[in-house]
Amino acid sequence: MSWLSLLVSLLLLSLQVEASVHDYNSDKFTAKGNAFVVHGGSEGIYSFNPNHNHTSLIAANGDSYIRFERIIFRRNKDLTNFSSLPIQAVVFEVEDRETIGGSAYGGQRAVCCTGDLAKLGVCTEGQVIHRPSAENSDWPQVFGVSFDMDDEEAVLPLRSIQITKTGMYNLYFIHCDTRLTELVVEGKTVWKNPSGYLPGRMAPMKFFYQFMSFAFVLLGIFWFSQYARFWREVFPLQNCITLVITLGMFEMALWYFDYAEFNETGIRPTGTTIWAVTFGTVKRTVARLIILIVSMGYGVVRPTLGGLTSKVVLLGGTFFLASEVLEMVENVGAVSDLSGKARLFLVLPSAVLDVFFILWIFTSLSATLNKLQARRMIVKLDIYRKFTNALAITVVVSVSWICYELYFKSNDIYNEQWQNAWIIPAFWQVLSFSLLCVICALWAPSQNSTRYAYRDDGSDEFDRDETTLTLIKPSTISSKDFGIVPEGRPVQGSNGSSNGDLEEDKTE
Repeated sequence: MSWLSLLVSLLLLSLQVEASVHDYNSDKFTAKGNAFVVHGGSEGIYSFNPNHNHTSLIAANGDSYIRFERIIFRRNKDLTNFSSLPIQAVVFEVEDRETIGGSAYGGQRAVCCTGDLAKLGVCTEGQVIHRPSAENSDWPQVFGVSFDMDDEEAVLPLRSIQITKTGMYNLYFIHCDTRLTELVVEGKTVWKNPSGYLPGRMAPMKFFYQFMSFAFVLLGIFWFSQYARFWREVFPLQNCITLVITLGMFEMALWYFDYAEFNETGIRPTGTTIWAVTFGTVKRTVARLIILIVSMGYGVVRPTLGGLTSKVVLLGGTFFLASEVLEMVENVGAVSDLSGKARLFLVLPSAVLDVFFILWIFTSLSATLNKLQARRMIVKLDIYRKFTNALAITVVVSVSWICYELYFKSNDIYNEQWQNAWIIPAFWQVLSFSLLCVICALWAPSQNSTRYAYRDDGSDEFDRDETTLTLIKPSTISSKDFGIVPEGRPVQGSNGSSNGDLEEDKTE
C-alpha cells in the first residue's frame, strides 16, 4: 500500500508541469547570493530555418520564440506602501552565461548591481548586472516591471522573443529588492521550435520512435508469420516472446503518438504518456522475467520453476513498481531533469534490482549449462551457449554505455550538448531491441520447435533441490545424435560417477 501511495503522490506532483508551456503557479522567489530568483525554464531551441520543409500548418509555421503570456507578480497587501525596484525577466543563451553578473575590484561575483559596481558605471544599482553578448549586442534579453505605490500586482508586458540562434536558452525572474518578501509569480511562457512545440532535446525522439515502430513491425511480421505457420509446434517460451513483441509494438506506437501530439499542442498528453510508460514498464519487466526463467531452463529442460516461482514473481512485481514510479515522474507532464538527489532516490531501487536480475540470471545459466553438458543435450546446449554469449555482450555493452553516460553528463553541466542528449535514451531502446531479435532468432517457431522444449521422457528431470540442481538420473542418449548406446540402468561407480556417464563420454 505504501508503494501505491507513493506512486499516486508522485504522479499528481508531476501533473503540475506542462512541458514546453511553462506554468507558474504562485512560485516563490528564493535567495541566491544577493538576488532573489525564480527559474522560469530551460529549453533547447533551434533557430528559424527558411528552407525547412514543414508538414504541420498549426505548430510548424517556421517560428522560433519564447512568448510571455500575462506574467503577474504579487506581493502582500501589508507591503504595498512603497514603489519597488524592478522585477526583471532575464533570457540568455547558455554560451552567454558569463554576461550575467559581475564583481567589483575582483571581489565576489554578484547578480544584483551593488553600490561599488554602480560607482564604476557598469550597471544601475538595484538591477540585474548584464553585458552585451559578443556575438549579438541585443542579447541577453532583460526587461521588467516595478510595483507602484499601493499596488498589489505588477504585470509584465506581453512579449515574444524571436530566436535567431540555435542554443540552450534559460529564463530567470530576478529582483534585488529585499523589501519584497513573499513575492510570487503567476502566468506562463511558451517555448517553440520551428517544427513544433517539442523541446529541442526531445524533437529527435519523435523520429526515433517512428523508426522503432517500423522496426518492431518488421520483427512482428517475421515472428507472427512463423508463429502462424508452425502454431502446432509452439511451446510456452515462444508464447512469452510473442507477448514481449506485442508489448513493444504498442509501446513504440504510443510514444510516437505522445511526441506527435506534444509537438502540435505544446502540452504533453497525460493519458497517452501514462499508457506509453505503463506498456514500456510491463514490457521491460516481462522481458527480464523471461530471460530469468529461460536461464533457469523453464520450458526447455524443466517443466516448472518449483519453489522459485513465488520469488520470481516477487522480484518482477517489485521491479515493475520501482520502474513505474521512476518513469511516471520522469515523463508524465515533465520535461526538465529532476534534481540530483530526487533522481538518485528513484533510480537507485531500479538499478539495484537490475543488478540482482543479472546475478541471478548468470548463476542460473551456469547451472543450466552444466546440466545440459552433463546430459549431452547438444542441440539445447548450443542454443544456451549462444544465448549466454548474447547476454554477456549485452551486459558488457551496457556497463560501457553507463560509463559513457556518466562521462557525458559530468562534462555537460550546462546542457551545451543538448542536441546529442537524445542518443542516450535511444541507445537503451536499440540495445534491448537487439537482444530481443537475438532471442527471436534462437527460439523462432519452426517445424523442429519441440526439440527445444521440455519433454517428460525421463531425460529432462531435475532434482527437487532447487539450489544445487543436482542430477538424479542420467539422460538416455538419442541414437540419432550419438550412435548406438548400450541400454540398461547405469550403475553408480566408486568415484561418484555412473557407468552410464562413462559410456556417454566414450560415444561423444
